[in-house]
Amino acid sequence: MRLTVNGTVHEVAPRAGQCLRTLLRELGWFGVKKGCDAGDCGACTVHVDGEPLHSCLVPAFRAADRSVTTVEGLAGPCAPGDGVPDTLHPVQAAFVAAQGFQCGFCTPGMVMTAAALDQGQRRDLPAALKGNLCRCTGYRAIADAIAGIADAIAGIADAIAGLDGRVPAPCPAACEHSPPAPASAALVSGRARYTLDCDAAGALHLKVLRSPHAHARVLRIDDAAALAVPGVVRVLTHADAPDRRFSTARHQIPADDASDMRVLDSVMRFVGQRVAAVVAESEAAAEAGCRALIVDYEVLPACLDPEQALAPDAPLVHGARPTGADAPPLHPHPNLAAEAHGEIGDVAAGLAAADVVHEGTYRSQRIQHAHLETHAAAGWRDPDGRLVIRSSTQVPFLTRDALCALFDLPRDRVRVECGRVGGGFGGKQEMLTEDLVALAVMATGRPVRWELTRTEQFTATTTRHPMRVRVRLGARRDGTLTAIDLQVLSNTGAYGNHAGGVLHHGCNEVIAVYRCANKRVAGTAVHTHTLPAGAFRGYGLSQTIFAVESAMDELARALSLDPFALRRRNVVRPGDPMVSTSLEPHDVQYGSYGLDECLDAVAAALAESPPAGPPGWRTGSGMALSMIDTIPPRGHFAEARIALDGDGRYGLRVGTVEFGNGTSTVHGQIAAEVLHTTPDRISLRQGDTDAVGHDTGAYGSTGIVVAGQATLRAAESLAATLRDRAAARLGVDPAACRLDGDAVTAGEARVALADLGPAEAVGHADGTPRSVAFNVQGFQVAVHPGTGELRILRSVHAADAGRVMNPVQCRGQVEGGVAQALGAALYEDLAIDGEGRVATPSFRTYHIPAIADVPRTEVIFAATHDAVGPLGAKSMSESPFNPVAAALGNAIRDATGARLTATPFAPDRIYRQIGDAARNGEEKRWT
Repeated sequence: MRLTVNGTVHEVAPRAGQCLRTLLRELGWFGVKKGCDAGDCGACTVHVDGEPLHSCLVPAFRAADRSVTTVEGLAGPCAPGDGVPDTLHPVQAAFVAAQGFQCGFCTPGMVMTAAALDQGQRRDLPAALKGNLCRCTGYRAIADAIAGIADAIAGIADAIAGLDGRVPAPCPAACEHSPPAPASAALVSGRARYTLDCDAAGALHLKVLRSPHAHARVLRIDDAAALAVPGVVRVLTHADAPDRRFSTARHQIPADDASDMRVLDSVMRFVGQRVAAVVAESEAAAEAGCRALIVDYEVLPACLDPEQALAPDAPLVHGARPTGADAPPLHPHPNLAAEAHGEIGDVAAGLAAADVVHEGTYRSQRIQHAHLETHAAAGWRDPDGRLVIRSSTQVPFLTRDALCALFDLPRDRVRVECGRVGGGFGGKQEMLTEDLVALAVMATGRPVRWELTRTEQFTATTTRHPMRVRVRLGARRDGTLTAIDLQVLSNTGAYGNHAGGVLHHGCNEVIAVYRCANKRVAGTAVHTHTLPAGAFRGYGLSQTIFAVESAMDELARALSLDPFALRRRNVVRPGDPMVSTSLEPHDVQYGSYGLDECLDAVAAALAESPPAGPPGWRTGSGMALSMIDTIPPRGHFAEARIALDGDGRYGLRVGTVEFGNGTSTVHGQIAAEVLHTTPDRISLRQGDTDAVGHDTGAYGSTGIVVAGQATLRAAESLAATLRDRAAARLGVDPAACRLDGDAVTAGEARVALADLGPAEAVGHADGTPRSVAFNVQGFQVAVHPGTGELRILRSVHAADAGRVMNPVQCRGQVEGGVAQALGAALYEDLAIDGEGRVATPSFRTYHIPAIADVPRTEVIFAATHDAVGPLGAKSMSESPFNPVAAALGNAIRDATGARLTATPFAPDRIYRQIGDAARNGEEKRWT
């Protein structure tokens, strides 16, 4: 059949059952993204004869003799592989100007939907964009971009800069401005390349057969029928895998995580675990091969309940406790994955001395990262025979090192590279695809690709750790805390990836933020035969903060104190030790302190006007705070290299990956500020183990504060070299020389940079000392007492991010964190049924926030300058997530008298708790 795509005519023969999305990608139109395969996310939106459609739902044959426009062709006709156009469509330019993206994976589909909206639809974005999901932005920047389109059409040229169809010019170099991301134009025009946005010709495709049982032993795998499927090249089983165990978790020190996983195993420990892999000439053949495999299992007893996992007769997930866990066990049970125990002072005495004691148990559920780009990897041998893995990962260097250890390969024989990564939130701090792709490449000698389906993403990757947290707080009548006691039970699932790290981190800053002489933690992470948990935004703190900040609110009520006043009385202040359960010295310090400003800002905002809900609804306000260390402990390393070429431009190489965290933009800003130039004169290469010596990875809020520090030091070193060279040329003191755009000046004398190069400098950072960042969230809500329906009337978030390098981008990080946390607080729930199966395996059954669900959050930044971070900056990527659930629960409590002790706060739960509150006489006196 014939179809026209972006003005280019294609003669094609679609396969039976092929959708338009896969056809377009096979033709080289990689701006059409795969996010769900079900028409739920909108990442694949294209125009067919001018009508916006989700191309994953359109059979390819229906495009015969029709005209298709993808995001690449929105600004005009083009051919596959063309570069970024000189002129953007007004919609694309508006998205650049408003920075209406973060990871950008949803952006092509969002742009295509927005471009088709008429003026009336733009006024009702919740309805107009209901078919497009974004996991990163919180939607405000997207709404701002679409509002800018209307302004441009109305001729308001000064509403948004650069909307005359040209690519917006770069902003000034100095930090605290908001230049757009270096890849902005490529993102909005569909030219940015993600993991599998490359030609698949000649590559084999990998698919995995997964366990239907929560616990079983594989007795036999008959692959004869699978190998007989046309196109099947190889079947891989546990017999082909290295007889070596590793952790899917990636940390600088591999021994921090339990070595309990094999590439392919003979024992299944959760429904969805890999049983065998089929490698074939096409995805269809690989899927058919998986269906043809015959597997005999010995089904074994399973333990799904973390409360029962440490019982003497509980089925064992691992026969013996795996080696390499984060902490030595104090409990002998093999289902114990990690422990966190400690006490300072005397908690029993502190509770006895208290005038008021609050005790409560709080539960946080499993949630999925739900990044729009699923886990994916491609592998091949380069001309020198090196193994090359292109992966959607946050940690390319640690993944390379893990592959080397797993397959006995030297470092110089393995390269891991990243394109742009479509979201992570901690979920891509794991090695979940690269090991099996590497095995398949080595087994077949051919390139291999593997992309998880959305169902696999929900059922076979990792989640947030579900936790049960018991809190006891004691205080004197004036509000001074006398004791803090935490008991934490964390369900790490079948494998121990991040079990110890999440448990220890979750039990640390949550109580370190409060001054109290008596603190105790008793924490356990246990194995069950369920989907593994792993790293997730906040790394354990969102669960424990929900508990402690809810309990602080109850304590304030019992003492008849304002919740802000109670916290002001007890929070740490500069000069106070930051203590959780140990008095041992550590490298965390107050690089800056803005918690007081954050508390004052949110208190003032909530006090401006009382919440006003619809008639008959009950209204209230709530708040919560959080503190987070800006860098993980025990070392986090980065190297950056910057060079001046012969043309007077700079090339910057860093190891960190861009997955919506905004580090690409800020690295350029840091270098530009030091070198007194503009970011557009700095080209960036990142996310490639060939680029620099080492980079631990972008996790634990380190993309700016560690890797950015390395960039700062490299730029400073290069600047000094250039001043020295110019001084020698001019015969002056280097102190008299100043970099100025494309030259070095000394008074009236001037030397062009092009005459001083080439030159290169290297910068390193080791992640110590560490600072802390603070966040305060406030809500005003209305609740319908007859249905439990909740409406958020106002959302205010104050953040201490140090010097805010890029205010628009940083505001987006906060908005996105609040939006994701609202999903976790209100409706996201990765449910597991009584057989251990994930019962919510799609965006139809697992509800992440759409634009209609998210209120506009007012973001306020404290005026601080950090002594530890580069140029005064601190992290602000994961921390906004942490206080949201507690603040919302506190607002519901204020409105209704109902204390919700488990997330999500579904309407039926709110309704039942309102009834319980009424029976207990805890409703507001006026209701």
